[in-house]
Amino acid sequence: NYNVAGLLLTGLVFHLVYIGSVFDCYFTSPVVHGMSSYGLGSAESKRLVLIVGDGLRADLLFQKNGFPLVTPNAPEVVAPYLRSIVETRGAFGVSHTRVPTESRPGHVAIIGGMYEDVSAVTKGWQTNPVDFDSVFNQSSTTFSFGSPDILPMFSRGATPGKVTTWMYNENEEDFTKDATALDIWVFDQLERLFQNATTNSTLDSQLRSPRTVFFLHLLGLDTTGHSYRPFSQEYMNNIQVVDDIVRRTEVLMRHFYRDEDTSYIFTADHGMSLIGNHGDGHPDNTRTPLVAWGRGIRGPLPDSSPSSHDFYSEPWELGHLLRRDVEQADLAPLMAALIGINWPVNSVGVLPDVDPTRPGYLFPRQGDKTLAEAAQVNAKMILEQYRIKHELKKSHMVSYKPFGLLEGSESNRFSRLNKIERAISNEDWRLARQLSAELVQDGLEGLRYLQTYERMIIKGMATAAYIGWAAYASLFIFRPLDTSSANSNRRKVVTGFALVVLATFWILFNIQRSPWTYYLYIAFPCYFWHEFVVQILPLFRRPGSQITQLGYTGIILYGGLIVVVLQSMVIAYTHRSIWSAGFLLIGTLWPLNSWTKESRSRLSSPYLWTASCLVTGVFPLLSVDKTESILAILAGGLAMLATGALFFRMRVLGPAGNVHGPQSRLFAAQAILIPLAMAITSSSVRHLQAKLGLPLINQVAGWIVLVVASTLPFLSRIKHTSVSSKLLMYFLAFGPCFVILSISVEGLFYVAYSVTLVSWIEVERSLRADLNRVKKTKSVLQYRFQPDDLRIALFFLFFVQVGFFGTGNVASISSFYLSPVYRLVPVFNPFAMALLLIFKIVVPYIILSMTFAALNDALHLPPFSLFLVALTLTDGMTLTFFFNVTDTGSWLEIGQSITFFCVASLLLLWSAGVCAGGEYLMADVI
Repeated sequence: NYNVAGLLLTGLVFHLVYIGSVFDCYFTSPVVHGMSSYGLGSAESKRLVLIVGDGLRADLLFQKNGFPLVTPNAPEVVAPYLRSIVETRGAFGVSHTRVPTESRPGHVAIIGGMYEDVSAVTKGWQTNPVDFDSVFNQSSTTFSFGSPDILPMFSRGATPGKVTTWMYNENEEDFTKDATALDIWVFDQLERLFQNATTNSTLDSQLRSPRTVFFLHLLGLDTTGHSYRPFSQEYMNNIQVVDDIVRRTEVLMRHFYRDEDTSYIFTADHGMSLIGNHGDGHPDNTRTPLVAWGRGIRGPLPDSSPSSHDFYSEPWELGHLLRRDVEQADLAPLMAALIGINWPVNSVGVLPDVDPTRPGYLFPRQGDKTLAEAAQVNAKMILEQYRIKHELKKSHMVSYKPFGLLEGSESNRFSRLNKIERAISNEDWRLARQLSAELVQDGLEGLRYLQTYERMIIKGMATAAYIGWAAYASLFIFRPLDTSSANSNRRKVVTGFALVVLATFWILFNIQRSPWTYYLYIAFPCYFWHEFVVQILPLFRRPGSQITQLGYTGIILYGGLIVVVLQSMVIAYTHRSIWSAGFLLIGTLWPLNSWTKESRSRLSSPYLWTASCLVTGVFPLLSVDKTESILAILAGGLAMLATGALFFRMRVLGPAGNVHGPQSRLFAAQAILIPLAMAITSSSVRHLQAKLGLPLINQVAGWIVLVVASTLPFLSRIKHTSVSSKLLMYFLAFGPCFVILSISVEGLFYVAYSVTLVSWIEVERSLRADLNRVKKTKSVLQYRFQPDDLRIALFFLFFVQVGFFGTGNVASISSFYLSPVYRLVPVFNPFAMALLLIFKIVVPYIILSMTFAALNDALHLPPFSLFLVALTLTDGMTLTFFFNVTDTGSWLEIGQSITFFCVASLLLLWSAGVCAGGEYLMADVI
């Protein structure tokens, strides 16, 4: 029973489950428990001030004349106080973050010294306490000030009473207001804390206790960057405010404590891209500033040879000073060493001073002795984590192979620690640091080895599953039912073998205490290949079957074509011009080489297909770094109105003019909503650009127009008599969405894309008629595969991809512009903002779904017939991206590899819903 609904449901579950496989394979949580903690014991300073400028790029803090286009009066040095520290009494460098470049993972790395798995980014969207150790937890007391999105994570995850928080209300995170007020609020609360201590002896005693941490989370730059982008006067002004807060904080500390026993760390959790987003691995997002000064920290050093600077830092005009870069997690051991606390037990950070061949950040009282002891502590911390993970893996795995460099031998690991201890006893500080550095690196490699120990088996299951899915889906095309006794015997043998394989893996997973997802990973390929092997073999031997008619040469040629097209789409994820080349190919070369005069003559507008393809092909060539353009937005709205009117006259009315009154009134009402959306959006944009805030009436009116326009087709009870009128209704319905939520030319793309899809229906109908394959009756009970259907399926997959990339998106979790969302949601609300962005992404697919359903009907094929062909091809891209995922190399490459896989999986998964939705929406007219 080839139930298409069952196939779609199976595919939905399969792809959702296997999206998780990339994280099980490449990015699993490194958190384990049960380690012993270590620390220096002695402190260099009594207290530490950690200031995080959320969303601050390194280059825009350090660079001279970094804002030349903002204003003629832009200062040469935007942060004079921090720069004076760098030049006269502090150390500086770049702190390199990992992906995802979001606030939660960035703060976890800084304060906890570890990198959460990639999926933990969503935990930052709600209050989720960190379930591991941190610098705050090891301190005597931490006083934290700032955002309600960050502070509760550490206060609720720490020992009760260790972390106290001062937070502003979530509603203060308004993207339409001056965000510097958030940073000023933070300093005001710190100042009030010290004022209260003058009349509160308990608080005064607490503030003066050693190992105290002050955490100032300055969110203003992140909010300003999202709203106005980093190269703006607002961002520049906010940097100046942050610089002044740093100055005032140091003055406040000196005034209250009357000593110089305070250490300061200034950094950022992530950077900011040109378009005002972050999240991926672009260098603008991963390079953050680091400035350290105060007690226990060295002053500026002359630059090394070879130079520590590169093309990135040359414009800073700090080339005469040493730039000492660190990984973001290295800050946790640095802070722990400064105030003499135990290092966070999950920390994988490497103290910059461990390496004896490079200057670090510390300037301890006891000199090299302290540096050697700190390096020893670092080695113990890493080795302790390795020991726990090694013992866990050894107790669970069948035929476990330990890490070669550490040999899995406890005595070997202890002997290397003893060598470090002897070097310290012999006062050979350099040797102790060198041995520690080597052991730290071996320990980190050992942790990575254990973290990726089961990678090959997951890759094997994924390969078998994705290829098996394509094979299984092909059964619904060829329908090779065979009820002979031979097939019955074959089924028993194959079923028995599949069950043995499944049971063997499940037993193995149970012994190894593998995650529950592993059981699902192996179940899918076993089921897919079982069904395929049972059913497909007789088809190759059956005379006149669809496979034997193609011939092996035909199969190879078509297979090669499919591989070339799918791999071209893979390359197009990084080279957007390929999408444009695709439109050029299908819009000009294909008609010239494949269309006959008869097929052309049957087209009402023979050049519409070519023209629409060429116009749509322009959009992938446009820069993805767009600026807000009200003219482009309004042009998109006018194009929707003009296209709708023309389509209504030529296709809906037609020669017969058979459109009744209710339909005409519906189209008129929808058409009126588009200029309303244009007027509201124009007003909102002017108010937001003038920093006047979003008027409540604009916000309410925008929501009303968007909701009414988008729901009207689904609530309308008006009967449609043609495919054209149904398509026009939905085209007009989503016009306001592409006005209100557009930043530039998205509305124009929506028009061009829709016109191309509608003309596709007529082109394919004409070509199918030319091939004499149109059935005179619509009572088609069974689909029979035709080689030309492969081309149609590839076209469909092409349009699925273009529907996402054509609007200016790139395959990145930070490619979406937030500016249009502020017209409806001015206050930070990640879920509402995400829903609006997703809705905007979905809209082109609603048009595509209806077009594909209409095309299926125009060719007189059973529902989902063409989609079944596409379904067998979809995972050619997904599997390629799965193997391209990497957790090594630059963080740009790592971030892109993850998001490419996720975007491809979701888009191809979405195509199933596209077809199901299209059949539902068009059910009354096809």
